[in-house]
Amino acid sequence: MKDTRPVNLDISTIKLPITAYTSILHRISGVFLVGAVGLMIYALDLSLDSADGFAAVAAVLQNSMVKFVAWVVASGLIYHSVAGIKHLIMDLGYGETWEGGVLGSKITFAVSFLLIAAMGFKLW
Repeated sequence: MKDTRPVNLDISTIKLPITAYTSILHRISGVFLVGAVGLMIYALDLSLDSADGFAAVAAVLQNSMVKFVAWVVASGLIYHSVAGIKHLIMDLGYGETWEGGVLGSKITFAVSFLLIAAMGFKLW
């Protein structure tokens, strides 16, 4: 039996719903944070080890490229946390409909954007 289903291999032409983007970004941010949080924990350990270690970490964080990397890591952590809270709310039975999922995704993006922007203003 020949498979007659249409095949679309051009991913740029596929229109995904907002809920798919929320889910994909939640997974990507989780994978990203596995390595990034390890780096941040190392910096925290170094800064708590001694006064010299704290001074070294503080000096490194004055570099604008390092500040940008710290902002990217914080952005990933913020987004992942907000999306995780959305999942916990859905586990309680709220927003399980299609409309609720779309609204939850929009709220996730809006709250994440506001918190990430606030982190950027605080960092610089």
